[in-house]
Amino acid sequence: MSEYEMTKTVSYDSVSQDYLEKRQLRKGAAGWILLAGLGVSYVISGDFAGWNFGLGQGGFGGMLVATILMATMYICMVLGLAELSSSLPTAGGGYSFARRAFGPWGGYLTGTAILLEYAIAPAAIAIFIGGYVNELFGLDGPLVYALFYTIFVGIHLWGAGEALKIMFGITALAAVAILVFIIGLIPHFQWDNLFNIATNPTAVGASDFLPQGYMGIWAALPFAMWLFLAVEGVPLAAEEAGDPARDMPRGIITAMVILLVFGGCVLFLAPGAAGADLMQAHGAPLVGALQSVYGSDSQLASFVNLVGLAGLIASFFSIIYAYSRQVFALSRAGYLPRFLSLTSKRKVPTLALIIPGVIGFMLSLSGEGDLMITMAVFGATLSYAMMMLSHIVLRLREPDMERPYKTPGGILTTSLALLLAIAAFISTFLVSVEAALWSALFYALMVGYFFFYSRKCLVAQAPEEEFAAIAQAEAELQ
Repeated sequence: MSEYEMTKTVSYDSVSQDYLEKRQLRKGAAGWILLAGLGVSYVISGDFAGWNFGLGQGGFGGMLVATILMATMYICMVLGLAELSSSLPTAGGGYSFARRAFGPWGGYLTGTAILLEYAIAPAAIAIFIGGYVNELFGLDGPLVYALFYTIFVGIHLWGAGEALKIMFGITALAAVAILVFIIGLIPHFQWDNLFNIATNPTAVGASDFLPQGYMGIWAALPFAMWLFLAVEGVPLAAEEAGDPARDMPRGIITAMVILLVFGGCVLFLAPGAAGADLMQAHGAPLVGALQSVYGSDSQLASFVNLVGLAGLIASFFSIIYAYSRQVFALSRAGYLPRFLSLTSKRKVPTLALIIPGVIGFMLSLSGEGDLMITMAVFGATLSYAMMMLSHIVLRLREPDMERPYKTPGGILTTSLALLLAIAAFISTFLVSVEAALWSALFYALMVGYFFFYSRKCLVAQAPEEEFAAIAQAEAELQ
């Protein structure tokens, strides 16, 4: 079905003149440095917890190969998103890219996949925060999760500019903790520690390097993604950027470079100092690695535990921002209930912050952080595939579209990211069929909502819809 035919399957409602006036975000709240900080803060919790479960799936060798593959995917994807976000700077992010390329259905399917990722990822991070708080104060569970959701949703309700600056400061603290971790463990790194996980004799291709064989590489992909997951959320801040055409590419690419350095150091040093076997299921692997070297009462480990909590908070805090902007954009355009996009006097989408936060808190009560990771990756990889397809289609169909930044390598770059995203999506079924099926059920329910209701009452005046309508009218004239 062509984009034109897909567009004909939806209908639009007329809205009053003040509809968009009640749905405004704060312009100019972020320059490229804040955007780079936002990109790092989305992801940095992945350095502190979650990635190490990949050691259990594939050993160090499997996790290393998986990380190289996923780093390649994210580099290619970030370069593609740098182009798309500079060309189509709206709060819809991936939804707006796919909306332009594939029509309303493509936009909704992509936006819902992103929302699945961003609604679930904070629940996983809340669980990991509980683990770090437990190490410090002996507290964990629902009370900790509720406290952090309440505090950081509340800060976002204060205002976008204030929230982004606080987020930047928290991320800087987390970066200090990682640097201290790196300096503390470099002298204690030993190659043999990387390969001390017992080999599975029944696995095909099993060895000290790949204790779970070749399939271990594939099973480790979702956890390798955790070192980079959500950096693609930077374009969601486009409407609040000072100069999107210049700031978006610089911000997201800078963030990716920093994440590559941090991820590589964590992957080698934690198991290289403490042993991969100890790290594969540890709730706070950076702290555990330092304690294994310096002792359980080590001041260095205590410092990284305390300050490193900022890393988990930074990602928790920033992904709350991301899900609220995705809900805001989809709601403003009528794909989700319109009341979710109403903004306060401080230009903040109040209900788009609160309602997904309540859902995330309820998910965190499961206490299954690794399950939440797999569910988040399910949504993420679906959205990656759609966004990369959008880049390819728009390059081929709209070669003259204004592109302040162009992806090096063009569609070859995003085609590689597309193939790797498909492989990562399939891997979620290898890690946990239960998690993949729960994600698929949620996704199916959201698709059903669009098919039976919201596709019949979209809002033509929403920026993403107007951009697409103008492009379609120009194509028809030509």
